[in-house]
Amino acid sequence: MRQGSRAGRAVYAAAPVVVAALAHIGPAVTWLPELRRRRFPGLAGQGDAGHVALTFDDGPDPVSTPRALDALDGLGVRATFFFLGENVARWPAVAGDAVRRGHELAVHGWSHGRPWLPSPGRDVREVLRAAHAVGEVAGEAPRWYRPPYGILTAGRWAAARRAGLRPVLWTAWGRDWCEDATPASVRATVATSLRGGGTILLHDTDHTSAPGSWRATLGALPGIVRDCHEVGLEVGPLGRHGMTGPGTGADASGGASEGAGAGASRDAAGTSRSGGADTAGGRHGPGGCGDERGRRAVRDGADPP
Repeated sequence: MRQGSRAGRAVYAAAPVVVAALAHIGPAVTWLPELRRRRFPGLAGQGDAGHVALTFDDGPDPVSTPRALDALDGLGVRATFFFLGENVARWPAVAGDAVRRGHELAVHGWSHGRPWLPSPGRDVREVLRAAHAVGEVAGEAPRWYRPPYGILTAGRWAAARRAGLRPVLWTAWGRDWCEDATPASVRATVATSLRGGGTILLHDTDHTSAPGSWRATLGALPGIVRDCHEVGLEVGPLGRHGMTGPGTGADASGGASEGAGAGASRDAAGTSRSGGADTAGGRHGPGGCGDERGRRAVRDGADPP
């Protein structure tokens, strides 16, 4: 009887810890792509049906980011770069070059850690610190936040709100962080999930990816942009993506529903826009590949950036 009583007290004492842990990690369910696309289109980055947002994570990097900027210049396309605060602090001139070339800067956090243990104070400090670093280089306050690995915990939600940032994940990725990524595989993987109004996730560095994986990304870029233009979709940054609705709410609707775009225009980035037919849709579910510079296998399903 005494033993049962002690076990009951232990369970009772542990209950608040379990509840707190679930409250912390619960919002991370939005990482699931199909759930995000259907229930939280704004968080997924769903915008104007005639536009595709092109985004890059993990930079800046003094070797690969300038190459990405050159490639985008050659394509006449501008993008949104989700920079890590610690990398901006190391290489502010590289981040500044992205701004001078007309790209939009956004916040990817201070470092690229996994947030499994609750630490709301840490989350707020790091997101605010990163937002300040990015804003100093950009010359204006950033608007967007994408957490490392796309994991939005309760602490990161609160930190984004405190920093005045709107969380945006993605609707299509290229799995370009994998050790076996090639230009063809990155392009094909993007195409399986891309549709009008979607947001593409790529990387301008191998900071947390397989060494040299950014070369596959750059090799895929011309084909990805061409695929979009061939079906009448404009390619540009999130700031031109027509996203509306609440700034940091999980239910931010984020713009027009899918369908045909209308009219023809040209934006400041020099990208053309005509009627917006969708590319083939589809879901991008979890799957394993190399991560953390290719030195270990993924243990948590697919490791997004």
